[in-house]
Amino acid sequence: MTDFFATIRRRHSVRHYQEDMPVEEEKLNAVLESAVAAPSAGDLQAYQIVAIRDAATRAALARITDQTFLAEAPVSLVFCTDAERSAKAFGERGRELYALQDATIAASYAQLAAVAGGLGSAWVGYFDGGEVARALDLPAGLTPVAILALGYPAELPEPTPRRRLDEVVTMR
Repeated sequence: MTDFFATIRRRHSVRHYQEDMPVEEEKLNAVLESAVAAPSAGDLQAYQIVAIRDAATRAALARITDQTFLAEAPVSLVFCTDAERSAKAFGERGRELYALQDATIAASYAQLAAVAGGLGSAWVGYFDGGEVARALDLPAGLTPVAILALGYPAELPEPTPRRRLDEVVTMR
């Protein structure tokens, strides 16, 4: 396991994967366990994760999102909100915000765990949620909000520039 701060610095969006290197079950489980360890509103975990190894389903996701690397990566994780689970405890704010936060925090934890485990990942958020839901035959009430490609990197992306702290942080 690498140092936490080094893990954060090493996280980059990987868009090319070694197709002949599947993600081991142990590593995938570690990533998923990290995701479900993420904090959530009221500890409700108002989300579901769909782990996809099936090549045809990953290819369908690649077509829907126009992100070809989803077909190349050996695993895709689809994070879905379960808004009604959150709404039962928190009403409209739970439905509209907390479930989304829960799902995306879980996805962030999964992404960092992947890096710590020597994997690469890329977050996909621009897609038609209805099309993804149909392709995955999701039950009513689950809304896909993020897709993570996971696999062994076939590239080492260059770090991208980040805004300076004084551009992002206001101290009071």
